[in-house]
Amino acid sequence: MTKVLEGRVALITGSGNGIGRATALRMASMGAIVGVNDLKLEFVEKVVAEIERLGGRAVAVTQNVSTRDGMRNAVLGFAKQQGRFDILVNNAAWVRYQSVPDIAPETIERMLDIGFKAVIWGIQAAAEVMDAERGGAIVNVASVAGLVSAKNSIVYSGIKAGVMGITRAAAAELGARKIRVNAVAPSAVPTEGTVRNRNAELDARRIARTPLGRLGTVDDIAKAICFLAGDEAGFVTAQIMAVDGGITVTNI
Repeated sequence: MTKVLEGRVALITGSGNGIGRATALRMASMGAIVGVNDLKLEFVEKVVAEIERLGGRAVAVTQNVSTRDGMRNAVLGFAKQQGRFDILVNNAAWVRYQSVPDIAPETIERMLDIGFKAVIWGIQAAAEVMDAERGGAIVNVASVAGLVSAKNSIVYSGIKAGVMGITRAAAAELGARKIRVNAVAPSAVPTEGTVRNRNAELDARRIARTPLGRLGTVDDIAKAICFLAGDEAGFVTAQIMAVDGGITVTNI
């Protein structure tokens, strides 16, 4: 892997498994010093050890990023430790799908704290520590559910649409400081966290509707995130990149 992120300092929230883990592994292989964040210490330690075993550099960052203080401690502490801060990937999420009658206040609050508010707090903290000359890159993980929705997804779809709005607004405000803000919008991707919402029949229907004829993988999404975080996307900001095999804009 070309070391195009050599020396960059990157924090990836929710990187104990799934898309976050794949992104951490890829960024480390590209030369970045990666902050691995998750609430579960055993997940963090496993990913850090895996990165180090492969010759990369990683640091455990175990703060709870669902609060403003937790996110600030994660970002500012990691930046102080490394002496710089270049990349933030807002990936952490907690998801529950519920029909309209079943939507519960505690579900909304937890999903908002982790999937919406934390994105804002992360952008706020990253903007504080990113160098005025070098700038930086922020990549938010949205979803195609913010573009096209299904039943039982009012809260999730609303939050992911909100993440897209946050991305554009932050890009408009922070561009003068050389901070680029983009988002990826994955379609259904098999991960440890999505297994409860998937089954063989549903996957088959999704595959049949996808022009590329398969589900996405965590590595597909990680590649897009790393592109947006790197210099090859140096004139790309305020964009929502659908990484979905074409499913959102076709009707096959």
